[in-house]
Amino acid sequence: FAGAPLLRTEFALDDGHGGIGSAVLHATAHGVFQAYLNGALVGDDVLSPGWSSYEWRLRYRTYDVAELLITDPSSPVVLGFAVGNGWFRGRLGWSGGRGFYGDELGVLAQLEITYADGHVQRIVTDTAWTAGPSEVTANDLYDGQDVDARLGSDAWLRPGFGGDGWVGVHPGERDLATLAPYVSPPVRRVDERAPERIWTSPSGKTLVDFGQNLVGWVRFSVQGPAGSVITLRHAEVLEHEELGTRPLRSARATDRFTLSGGDDVFEPTFTFHGFRYLEVDGWPGELAADDLTAVVISTDVDRIGTFECSDELLNRLHSNVVWGARGNFVDVPTDCPQRDERLGWTGDLAAFAPTAVYLFDAQGFLRDWLLDLDVEQQHADGMVPFVVPDVLKYIDHPPEFPTPDSTAVWSDAAVWVTWAVYQAYGDVSVLADVFPAMAAHVRRVEGLRAPTGLWDTSFQFGDWLDPTAPPEEPFLAKADNGVVATACLFRSASLVAEAARLLGRDADAAHFADVAEQTRAAFVEHYLHEDGTIHSDAPTVYALAVVFGLLDETSTARAGDRLAALVAEGGYHIQTGFAGTPFVTDALTLTGHLDDAYQLLLQTECPSWLYPVTMDATTIWERWDSMLPDGTINSGEMTSFNHYALGAVADWMHRTIGGIAPAEPGYRTVRVAPRPGGGIGWAKASLQTPYGQVAVSWTDGPDGLELDVEVPDGVTALIDLPDQPVRELTAGSHRLEPATAR
Repeated sequence: FAGAPLLRTEFALDDGHGGIGSAVLHATAHGVFQAYLNGALVGDDVLSPGWSSYEWRLRYRTYDVAELLITDPSSPVVLGFAVGNGWFRGRLGWSGGRGFYGDELGVLAQLEITYADGHVQRIVTDTAWTAGPSEVTANDLYDGQDVDARLGSDAWLRPGFGGDGWVGVHPGERDLATLAPYVSPPVRRVDERAPERIWTSPSGKTLVDFGQNLVGWVRFSVQGPAGSVITLRHAEVLEHEELGTRPLRSARATDRFTLSGGDDVFEPTFTFHGFRYLEVDGWPGELAADDLTAVVISTDVDRIGTFECSDELLNRLHSNVVWGARGNFVDVPTDCPQRDERLGWTGDLAAFAPTAVYLFDAQGFLRDWLLDLDVEQQHADGMVPFVVPDVLKYIDHPPEFPTPDSTAVWSDAAVWVTWAVYQAYGDVSVLADVFPAMAAHVRRVEGLRAPTGLWDTSFQFGDWLDPTAPPEEPFLAKADNGVVATACLFRSASLVAEAARLLGRDADAAHFADVAEQTRAAFVEHYLHEDGTIHSDAPTVYALAVVFGLLDETSTARAGDRLAALVAEGGYHIQTGFAGTPFVTDALTLTGHLDDAYQLLLQTECPSWLYPVTMDATTIWERWDSMLPDGTINSGEMTSFNHYALGAVADWMHRTIGGIAPAEPGYRTVRVAPRPGGGIGWAKASLQTPYGQVAVSWTDGPDGLELDVEVPDGVTALIDLPDQPVRELTAGSHRLEPATAR
């Protein structure tokens, strides 16, 4: 079947065992599925079972379906599935290829019904099932979904159905040992938005603005002539007053709906789009705002961290970070959700993980992804791939594309993401679960070092998307690749040594501590010059050296001074990419240059964090200048308007402006250390920790700093204010007046 096939079976409830005590449906698919029982949709999840490393790990969903079986015991029961291509058989990557994991869709399901007397009835997928076509005539995550309502009917969900075109099924190939339960929450509908504006473009197109760059689809009800077609095209931005589709590259991002002539309801749940703007063609009559609803989807992670301050541009920046994470956390933490890519790039998450674990209860989501990282690495001789799941291993690359190997920041995700999860939630089991992958990464990189002890001998993405790099060569950063990679190896080896110590793996702890020290010594010998500068003299190399702790006290102070000088010479414009951006404000703060950190953060001219905000961005951009000041789109082939990586500065905002940081993993002890600056008059932040909510708010008035702190039971707060000794607060609500706060 070319579209989304339907599968069904009919069965009778076993008689003579009393009422139904419980009923559980376990289900998974090659593809993505929607399950139906007794005519009702099972569950509120979408796009299950998501995207995992299918070769070795296929997740299944489990549903409590007892209420759906409350029926006449003498009436047959229908269990059915609709199956879309999803990640399994749909397009993946930019090569145009599809079906990398297989060319046949299928469902594996088991319904277990337990009766009052303990009897268990099991309904399983077998060759007695039948399959047939649906009203979905085409579906793809990149290209969109086609639905012909004239073909739609719910008769297949009712007993006694025997429709035309339905055929038998055959067994598929699957090693049942590869089945695994979800660790992550599923993808769900998490929000809805109405249009904010509908108008006609200069070329006569009907355009819709939902006011927010979001991820999901559009749902609508309509009545029109049978056979007429409504077409929806999606895009993130406008250019020259028309839909800006060039950044989508080959992704069509287009849904087509053929009307039945009756009252139709359309919701294309076998695709998703990253969009703010919609182009509507073929709508019968005049389109009104209440005709369309944008449905926002995301992995259903709870929001646990908040931030707000007196600077409205910073509040909008923070909102953009939140929306960027929500839109890219669609089962896999992706780089972008709209073009022909949408891959789990490891470097993006390595940069962003500390921000993610504050904003959301992302523990299950990230631990699920780390399981895929581990299994991919096991089958790649210890190499952490560029993307997880690693579909790139199946794609024919152009000659200029590097041969994959361990790569700084990207491969360091095995260590950095794991450490961020441990720091945020305090569960040492994540270190135990992922330690083999963490250790394997560092051991592999040990073998990639040059005789000098530096990691400067293999391909690196480096300080990717340094704004001074040419649009078509984002790897040509100012920061030397060897400096970046060697610094990253030091950090990873140090963290793995600490993880080993926490796990009682003394021999491993000693080994990795030795690797870290060897790497630090090589860095200092070869990259730290006598005048205190670091090789390539770029902001990123100083930021990494300071924050990672590569230098002694004197050299750290000199590095901080040089970084501050470079930032000032650059007019407080951003001069860092993926490697340096998460750390540059921290490096300035740690070395006594807080004012410079604020000036860098508050810059509004391009390139800066706030420039996109001034350009009406509602998510974080991939490039600092994804849209140019004249409203045209960056000419680079790689231009997205929803990439969370450069939003990693929110981590600094939470800790330094908001003032909340873990003093020990999981926030059993919390550090409250706001550092006002930049003319910000007040700020407030809160975090739902494993022990309860921590909340901090402050006002910086003419009499000094007024601080309010809320500490949950069982937590100790360390109050660390400028020019004051650290003091402890226990559970309760506390107010520190200016006389005591300073």
